Formats: sequence, structure tokens, C-alpha cells
Amino acid sequence: MQGNQQQQAYDRGITIFSPDGRLYQVEYAREAVKRGSASVGVRTEEGVVLAADRQARSPLIERDSIEKTHKIDDHIAIASAGHVADARKLIDFARRRSQVNRLRYDEPMGVESLTKAITDTIQEFTQTGGARPFGVALIVGGMEDGEPRLFETDPSGTPYEWSALAVGGGREEIQEYFEDNYEDGMTLEQGVGLALEGLAEPNDDGLDPDGVDLQTVDEEGVLGVSQDVIEEHLEERDLLGGDDE
Repeated sequence: MQGNQQQQAYDRGITIFSPDGRLYQVEYAREAVKRGSASVGVRTEEGVVLAADRQARSPLIERDSIEKTHKIDDHIAIASAGHVADARKLIDFARRRSQVNRLRYDEPMGVESLTKAITDTIQEFTQTGGARPFGVALIVGGMEDGEPRLFETDPSGTPYEWSALAVGGGREEIQEYFEDNYEDGMTLEQGVGLALEGLAEPNDDGLDPDGVDLQTVDEEGVLGVSQDVIEEHLEERDLLGGDDE
């Protein structure tokens, strides 16, 4: 009984390490990310592709109101998985930080610098009493000095750089698909195809174009891909799903 009480104490205390060195609240935040619909990122020679599954709880929900990818600046976009409200808070922080950098230094903020600024904020919530970790993971993609960069933020506040990655539900299956099919030197269009194929990997019924949020970032900036173009890509790769009805 005493052991269970001690376990619950470590469980509730965000600032307390368990005897085996774990922060349970951070692990719970990672589980919250897994419960969210998937988002993926692919880095190519020409730029970065961000794609997300916009699952709707009801057919009455307007799909456009489900925001999974976000333009941060002319050269950076972010995709999220996990608690939407937590993501929105970090997205607002990233936009403000990026604009402050432009105003202060008259130059765009680096993708890596912005990612680390975001993870610094996330990490503060793993050591602050009366707070909780952010239950969201972000994929930060953009161009930095002409080079595409792709990063992941973890609820612990740790940044990782990737060539291709997935966050959210079905991550293991999608990541395995990327590991088997990712190639260096891909074009941006090939990256779009790989992102959609990875996103469809856990979905046996294929993907609904209206349920996919897709953005690309290259030298020309951040570009949202229309549903018609997404449908063409899905049809070309035999990934087009039927209606839920």
C-alpha cells in the first residue's frame, strides 16, 4: 500500500523524479501525442513537405476549422499532433518569436534557432510547479540559408533533426515506411508523394483529400497545396479513400 502511495506521489509531481529517473507527467504528455491524428514531415533537396491527417469527430464539423499545419513565417511552417490548444499556444509563440527576430535583426529567424526557442519554452513546463507539460509534438520545417531543415519537438523539450518523420497516432508504422522508402536527393514532388504514402500507411481505407492538410516550404516560401492537387496525388498512387458513408 505504501509503495502505491509513493508511486502516486511521483505520478502527480511534475518536478519530482521517480527513483528510476522518470518524469511521469512527461511520459503522459507523450501518450497524449500518440492519441492525436498523425502528422508527417519529409525533407527533400528542394524543400520540406508537411502533411497531416485532419480527422473529424463528426461529419458536421467543417474540415477547414481543423488546423494541423501552420505558416509561421515566409520560410517556416509547423505541423502538430496532440492537444490542439497546446499546439495553438506554441504556434502563437513561434510566430511572435519569428517576427521579433525580423524586427530586431532585420533578417529571418533560422529554423534551428526557432525550434530551440520553442523547446526551451516546452522544457520550462517540465520543471515548473503548478504547471504541466505541453501535450503536443511539433514538426518544424523550413529553409535556412538555402538549405531545407526539418525538426521535431518532444514534450520533454528536446529537439531532433530528421530527414523524414511522423508524430501522433500510427507513428511506428509510418516511420517504418519512411525508413524503407526515403531516398536522398528526392524532388519536392517526390517528397509530397512519400508524405502522402506514409500518412496512408496506417489507414487501410486510404485517404480522403478533404481530410489531408498539406504544405510545402521551398525557396519561394510556404505554399498550401489545394485539395484538387492532393486528390490527384492520391489517385495517382492508388491511395484515394471512399466516403465514410
